[in-house]
Amino acid sequence: MAIGALALAPWLAHAGEFTLSSPGIAAGARLPEAQVYDGFGCRGRNESPALRWSGAPEGTKSYAVTVYDPDAPTGSGWWHWVVYNIPADVTALPAGAGAPGGARLPAGAVQGRTDFGTAGFGGACPPEGDAPHRYVFTVHALKVDRLDLPADASAAMVGFMLHANRLGSASFTATYGR
Repeated sequence: MAIGALALAPWLAHAGEFTLSSPGIAAGARLPEAQVYDGFGCRGRNESPALRWSGAPEGTKSYAVTVYDPDAPTGSGWWHWVVYNIPADVTALPAGAGAPGGARLPAGAVQGRTDFGTAGFGGACPPEGDAPHRYVFTVHALKVDRLDLPADASAAMVGFMLHANRLGSASFTATYGR
């Protein structure tokens, strides 16, 4: 019996793993034009991708999703999407959920202000000639039902609250350059 349990040990170690994926974006791959900004010299569809997650930590009461470019030449990176107060029973967002106004977001979810200065998804648009930038898509499992933040809260303020209330997170990274 002990040998059988040892044989299952690698599988059991992954049984509760918190994961995030997108049917339209492979981890490590180049972002498709759908997730490229339409402005600043870029010509994409500026559409948030479909996302799905599973294996959240026990006690998760809500989720948040962020998209961050650590390679932006700002000294502090660039926040492309910040959405929080996603109910705990939601485990996916459809493509286009990050549109202004959030009509495709679950009830109660809030989009925070990005570094584009508005709420909603802002696609990739690194400076021409830069090496491809990394875009880190992350789902955060939170120990609170909701984050009480002002409507104009900065991405940094939301990030502070995410870190203070996070039970776990799952990420994947894609790239884009021009």
